[in-house]
Amino acid sequence: MYFQTSFRAMQCNFFIAVILLMKLVSGNEADSGASQVVKLDSDNFQAELPKSHHFIMFFAPWCGHCERLKPTWAELASTVKSKLNEEVTIAEVDCTTATSLCSQQDVTGYPTLKFFSKGVSESQRYRGPRDLPSLLTFIKETLGLADSTENVVETNNEPVKGAIDLSEDNFHLHVASGEHFVKFFAPWCGHCQKMAGTWDNLAQSVGQETGVSIGKVDCTQFRNLCNEFEVKGYPTLLWIKDGKKVEKYQGSRTHEDLKAFIERMRNGNAETAQDAKTATVTGSTPVVQLVGSNFENGIASGVTFVKFYAPWCGHCKRLSPTWDELATKFVGKTGVKIAKVDCTEGSNRQLCADQKVNGFPTMFLYSNGEKVEEYDGNRSLDDMFSFVAKLINDKQAKDEL
Repeated sequence: MYFQTSFRAMQCNFFIAVILLMKLVSGNEADSGASQVVKLDSDNFQAELPKSHHFIMFFAPWCGHCERLKPTWAELASTVKSKLNEEVTIAEVDCTTATSLCSQQDVTGYPTLKFFSKGVSESQRYRGPRDLPSLLTFIKETLGLADSTENVVETNNEPVKGAIDLSEDNFHLHVASGEHFVKFFAPWCGHCQKMAGTWDNLAQSVGQETGVSIGKVDCTQFRNLCNEFEVKGYPTLLWIKDGKKVEKYQGSRTHEDLKAFIERMRNGNAETAQDAKTATVTGSTPVVQLVGSNFENGIASGVTFVKFYAPWCGHCKRLSPTWDELATKFVGKTGVKIAKVDCTEGSNRQLCADQKVNGFPTMFLYSNGEKVEEYDGNRSLDDMFSFVAKLINDKQAKDEL
């Protein structure tokens, strides 16, 4: 009898041990899956950030939205590591312990998702859907990564004549006189990779004919030089004459359009003053271009809906036609302006920082000089029109829509 009781006790203990072991193994597997997400805090944030691109979730443990996002965030970390050639770190910051860090990053709600490109001081705030495909697409678009055939760039086994590699040793001497079209780039930048062949062809076909020097600067090697020219995104294409920056190219990057820009600049049609941009943009759009020097006057009276953007931002490019349409809808309506600010230009960077622009595009609505609200809704024409019309309480404007 004693033997039977002891045997049953041993069996019971054995099964308990098996169950505990299974739970332990299961827990380890879960930890292993989640370990792809890097934990950052006030102690290691600044040291880790320059090492790679970072997509960071700022969260609070008590936040329900954060808890629901965590499994997707862990899956994103695993997917990025296995499917992207770019080194992107998926990380998280607990704002209940790293309070000062989250305050510095202007985190006012949870979760806040921000992308930090390697070597770029400004971060980009993510405001889209929080499913895996949308998050992955955002990363690819931010880095300029394309699918299969789009990654192929033109190559030429022959040395390209006219394309000049510029460095901190030869740059200033080279651009001291004459006209120069210079590409500032980073080797990891997908947009730069896609236009590499076009830029080389431009140097070969245009540089020799016109006397215009076509150059390029690797900003990962010559960061001081790129900082001097206020390069904040890649690629940045600058027209430089007699050692001074004249204009930043922001058009299409096709060979024909780049060539047309060179011809225009050589004929002396460039706007050389930043304040020349204070007027309404000419052409088919009534969108008002605001800059640091005229911003306060621009929003001082009436209702002003302002888009803060960066030319390299994919989301901004897709929004641009709708923004033009929105401005057209309000043509003739007294006291309403649809405007935009390029946050990569000169003094505009400080303006955007002062206005607490943390990502692109950011849209703020102003009334008589005061910021009223940030627009965070659907970017359709109807929704944005209704947002502005609600403030001005104009029933006629709604009927016209």
